Amino acid sequence: MDPGEVARIFDQTGALLEGHFLLTSGLHSEKYLQCARVLQWAEKAQAFAQALAQNFLSNKPDLVISPAIGGIILGHEMGRALACRALFAERENGVLRLRRGFEIYPGEKALVVEDVITTGGSTMETIEVVKSYGGVVVGAASLVDRSGGQASLGVRYHSLWTLSIPTYRQENCPMCKSGSKPVKPGSRV
Repeated sequence: MDPGEVARIFDQTGALLEGHFLLTSGLHSEKYLQCARVLQWAEKAQAFAQALAQNFLSNKPDLVISPAIGGIILGHEMGRALACRALFAERENGVLRLRRGFEIYPGEKALVVEDVITTGGSTMETIEVVKSYGGVVVGAASLVDRSGGQASLGVRYHSLWTLSIPTYRQENCPMCKSGSKPVKPGSRV
């Protein structure tokens, strides 16, 4: 699946929003990728996961793990495509951790799967969760990399669509300076 096809699907589903947004990272942006609008279509989620999985077949992961909530659907489909378990980590008192009886056993190979990467913060936190259980991270994957390839994860990484969308700290945000107030369409409050 080439990046142009991914862009067309985002356009068709209305998943690329324009306005003034507060991202999970705390940064502001004029564009927001609402992956839930794309991933609500099971056949699209499956096609994205199958395309991403091709890059990690040789790693033979024992599990995929995603940060909740954005990465759960894609992570589940990646688990199906790679014939392995699909877990998710979620926040408890502000800290990302495994819950719901999920386990990672020492030496298990894990692939971290996210919907969108901006700074890589949630992905890095998920990598640390895997390591804290003695798991081995074989790589990371995302549907979209909106950092323009600048996010540094410290592991092999692949995305289906790489974009360079400017982000701003609140104090440098041109939209804030013009009096606009950001909206927060993401999952972390």
